Amino acid sequence: MASAVGDDAAGVPLTEGQKALQAAQESGQRVEVTTERGERTTVFANPDGSTFTLEESSVPVRVAKPGGGWQAPDPTLEMRSDGSVGPKAASVDMSFSGGGDAPLARIDERGRWLELDWPGPLPEPELDGSSALYPEVLPGVDLKVTVTVESFQQVLVVKTPEAAGSEELKKLTFGLESDGLDVVEGAAGNLAALDDDGQAVFKAPPAQMWDSAGQGAPEPKTQLLRVEAEQPEPADPAESTASGTGLEPGQGDTVARMDVQVHEDALTVVPDAQMLADTDASAFPLFIDPTITWGESERTLLRSDGYESYGWGNGSDNLGKGAGKCGSWSGYYCGPGYVQRLYFEFSPASLKGKKVLDATFRVTEPWAFQCSPRWVDLVRTNNISSSTTWSSRPKELDWMGDRYVSAGRGSLCDPDSPDAPIEFNDNPEETNENLTPTVQNFAAGKFSRLTLEIRAHDESDTSAWKRFRNDAVLAVDFVGLPDKPTGIALMTGSGPVCERAEADPAVVSDPTPTLRAYAQTKAGGEKEAQLRVYFDLDHKNADGTWSDTSPGNGSVRPSSGYIGDGKSVTLTWSALTDGKLYRYQAWTHSFYNAGKSHLSSSTSGWCYFKVDSTAPKAPKVTVGEPYSACTATACVPGGGPNQSATLSFAAATGDANNVSYQYKLSSDDAWSSELKGASVTQKITPERSGTYSVYVRAKDDVGRWGAQSVVDFLVAAGEGPIGRWHFDEASGVAVDAATADGKDD
Repeated sequence: MASAVGDDAAGVPLTEGQKALQAAQESGQRVEVTTERGERTTVFANPDGSTFTLEESSVPVRVAKPGGGWQAPDPTLEMRSDGSVGPKAASVDMSFSGGGDAPLARIDERGRWLELDWPGPLPEPELDGSSALYPEVLPGVDLKVTVTVESFQQVLVVKTPEAAGSEELKKLTFGLESDGLDVVEGAAGNLAALDDDGQAVFKAPPAQMWDSAGQGAPEPKTQLLRVEAEQPEPADPAESTASGTGLEPGQGDTVARMDVQVHEDALTVVPDAQMLADTDASAFPLFIDPTITWGESERTLLRSDGYESYGWGNGSDNLGKGAGKCGSWSGYYCGPGYVQRLYFEFSPASLKGKKVLDATFRVTEPWAFQCSPRWVDLVRTNNISSSTTWSSRPKELDWMGDRYVSAGRGSLCDPDSPDAPIEFNDNPEETNENLTPTVQNFAAGKFSRLTLEIRAHDESDTSAWKRFRNDAVLAVDFVGLPDKPTGIALMTGSGPVCERAEADPAVVSDPTPTLRAYAQTKAGGEKEAQLRVYFDLDHKNADGTWSDTSPGNGSVRPSSGYIGDGKSVTLTWSALTDGKLYRYQAWTHSFYNAGKSHLSSSTSGWCYFKVDSTAPKAPKVTVGEPYSACTATACVPGGGPNQSATLSFAAATGDANNVSYQYKLSSDDAWSSELKGASVTQKITPERSGTYSVYVRAKDDVGRWGAQSVVDFLVAAGEGPIGRWHFDEASGVAVDAATADGKDD
């Protein structure tokens, strides 16, 4: 490859991310640079000075603040000035009725919204943390709305057998309105709100109802005397507490699915008639969850006894959910012996355009059955959905890794065993651990979603029961993927020139031409990329082969430091030989590993040129009224589509032997036929508005084409339509484009 002399691109301001990167380098600490996709993905600059870490969380890690900036999520409900109720800080806009005829709930994301209405006025709600209780919406029936930072759930609490016999409970119809979304029902009774592209914006699991039979079951043994320490040690403190909360069925509760019907402006739920009629008084209250748990997360819990929890939360105790066999062990009690698995699904959107160098999956373990470690596996599976059940559970595709751990028992262990993030990262000594290559394939688009399963390695061992929070994070070290440079050209005195045809090269009179290129990354890899451009210049030999030109002072620009995506660099080459044919191309390099390693893009393709100091110089070009040539500081629009432009071509100062000219309106167009004369005038008619670039060259009396001039002029936009007619209109009324008023034909 060839080399060069010349100056680096100068005066390019640092982006905020590059400033943060400098701070990271100076302090040796990891510095947060930016957040993508709102609240779920955070990008950090690493202390090595050239790589970044992207962390995609399964739950929002922070949310937008009104007026700009970010804040910690907080689902606590509060009364608002407009009389509605809403969470303090959520990832999507949510509002709920403050009582009266206001809609029960509205959820809004980027201008697309969904609204649900209770059939009748609502009482003023009683707020308690993230819950709003609307008492006696029907005789003996309360309505409870519970909010997370990403969704909401509404549950009807049927308090007595008399209330269960109400005619209103036989069929519940909610008003349903939306804008930019289409609510559809899946085959399993799950719902999805689709945007115009058919993508699910919000999802809801199948509707279900359950009783409180589990509350009347014998209390499990919750303490065990540790012989060696002679102090009480609790069994799993949370698994048996769900019953009666109204958020989900608990152990021993009877669960039934409900039929859901979606109409144009309504959502109808049909509770199970037998459960309403036959439930024993001791098993009240009944809970009716009408599948309006609107959220966007793909996060599922599956249990071998048929229970599933889509978008599961951590519970009021913040202990998350368990994985393994929930049974009894050595006097400890968890449950009746079902097997439970946890699933997290990630989107590739944040990884687009990035080369994954390393991947780590991290999730918090707040509880384990015992202090001694047990194996827990991370497995890639088929994708999940709001209709996934244990019987249709995802197929296990590939083993990502395992950890031999125990955490969350605090002072019950010696040494202490506090809550801890459990990290899965490939062990080089275990070649069958595949998390990083799997995430690399995921980023490259080889599959559409990444679903990871947490499970006990031995699902027959009840002592291996562990709990995990829903705070799973996929952390990825990456570097932006480079793309081929754009805007490759020779910078002549009148503008950028690049001739792609070897048979018709550009001509320059300066033997030290300046080359230009814009560094690029693949879409999605732009953020804080560390880029340089590598130039290669060759000359053609007499035998038709090509060779590198003699090296000068380096072919990479900038020669130190980096530029960002879309930034240009120029390089002035060392003196070239008159009359020789040259070509040059460029690559974008994306650097990492403290500048010791880089990725290279594909080539820009060749620009051909030759140096001829005696050929005609770039001719003078004049743009006549109603247009004018653009300058370095202004480009004044003139004329309009189909209004002719008069172009005049004349010899450059010092040239006396020009005999003809050619022009074209695009660097990729073919040249016009020759226009004879020492100076000529040509009319062209632009067919559209916008900027036109006129390329012009002159030929001398010995038949040599010379250097090109490049002149821009701006064609003003034409007048808009005075009316619009739709041929399927039956009214015979046109709409005036300026006023939007209807008028008779």
